[in-house]
Amino acid sequence: MRGCSCRGTAGFAHVSCLAEQAKILFAEAEENNLDIKVRSARWVRWHTCSLCEQQYHGVVECALGWACWKTYVGRPEINVCRNDAMNLLGNGLYDAEHYEDSLSVREANLAMLQRLGVTESFMLTAQANLATTYHKLGRLDQALNMRRDVYTRTLRLYGEEHRESFNTTFNYATMLAQLQRFEEAKALFRKTMPVARRVLGESHHLTLNMMMNYGGALYDDDSATIDDYREAVSTLEDTERIARRVLGGAHPVVQGTERSLENARAALRAREGDVDALREAVAALGRA
Repeated sequence: MRGCSCRGTAGFAHVSCLAEQAKILFAEAEENNLDIKVRSARWVRWHTCSLCEQQYHGVVECALGWACWKTYVGRPEINVCRNDAMNLLGNGLYDAEHYEDSLSVREANLAMLQRLGVTESFMLTAQANLATTYHKLGRLDQALNMRRDVYTRTLRLYGEEHRESFNTTFNYATMLAQLQRFEEAKALFRKTMPVARRVLGESHHLTLNMMMNYGGALYDDDSATIDDYREAVSTLEDTERIARRVLGGAHPVVQGTERSLENARAALRAREGDVDALREAVAALGRA
């Protein structure tokens, strides 16, 4: 299978081989007592392709999440690897659209962390993931309250230029847009996108996701002006071009951007048609 952004003949592998590679690499780092930076770099093999350096998605992410959990489930609850494996399992189930199963994993993970009294960073990650699942399952009040709380605490802990802050801001702004609180969502995207471009780069998946969802918020708003529609089309065209080059045409971000761009163009054509019709009507009145 291939669940990343590799192209051509690159990137095809057995999922079992990907799991075994990640398991061996991390085990070597532990056995040789390598520093945390090396261990972190090896851990990402559980969720990120070593060739294209993009995260796996869909059923591949889900399969690797199960393999990771199976590898570390026997460790004590306090063990970091066991907690990270539980996160990966919840993420994989979510990405494969097994939302109820993902909810069970994420609620169990949060309950365990609360019982152990872990650091704020671990709690924020668990609560952010849980808020995403609540939202998908339609539990909107719970999701919004938790998302807002996580956003505030994350900025306080990390500052606005940390990757966790970008991720949390994206999730919060996206939820505001989905709840049709467009002005709040657009303001948050406009504040954060320039910082994300500077810190992460325009081709980073978080930057691209922000651009895609900002474009969607622009044309979805019932009060959008013709300039909003034009900005939406321009933003989504830039996003699609960059995402296709970096991620490949089969990636969910590219496909999502293409759908949004088609909708934005249709909305713009309709609005331009309304404006042209109004101009013609005014001109006819003038001639009369």
